[in-house]
Amino acid sequence: MAGNIKKYIAELIGTMVLVFMGCGSAMLLGCDADGGHLAVALTFGLSIVAMAYVIGNISGCHINPAVSLAMLINKKLSVIDFVGYVVSQIIGAFAGAGLLKLFVNFGVEDLTGGLGSNGIGTIGVAGAFVAEIILTFIFILTIIGVTSDESKGGVAGIVIGLTLTFVHIVGIPLTGTSVNPARSIAPAIFAGGDSLANVWIFIAAPLVGAALAAIVYKLIKEAKKS
Repeated sequence: MAGNIKKYIAELIGTMVLVFMGCGSAMLLGCDADGGHLAVALTFGLSIVAMAYVIGNISGCHINPAVSLAMLINKKLSVIDFVGYVVSQIIGAFAGAGLLKLFVNFGVEDLTGGLGSNGIGTIGVAGAFVAEIILTFIFILTIIGVTSDESKGGVAGIVIGLTLTFVHIVGIPLTGTSVNPARSIAPAIFAGGDSLANVWIFIAAPLVGAALAAIVYKLIKEAKKS
């Protein structure tokens, strides 16, 4: 049980750092095409790299319910740990978003108007849903692939971080990029309004994308054996 608690605390801290740094960069720098877009993408990616090498050997550094779902489907995570991970990730996300809200209360300007929360932009509900499925599928498929090969253990954090970066480069203009229900839930609740009304998209679509990635990887692996 003590080992499980350590994993859950690690997931909480990791998700807090991801939300605080990633959403914080969006909040402070904006997501325009004059550098803000790339800076935010890099911040999300570098947050993953940093946390992978800090908590990866403790919890696997999921810091994302979609990742945990994929690992559950691939039987690399028990149901009990799945619940513990997701609860910890959501708490961590609220801690990160809460710190950002605190800085807004201190007078820091939020250029996103919603703590970096996600939105449907000009592509509408259906477009946002499809975009998030595709982006999450790519991200999770990469995670499963690189973590399934022990020889790539030393570079897994860098590969995953870079993948999250390029996913954000494409996804930011579309939805702000979620691919992570925890990252979306907390800022949306603090922001309210349209962010909260549309948050279901950024919960459901990443989970669908993660499930598809887990299933497709299984099929690829089985085909390779035969």
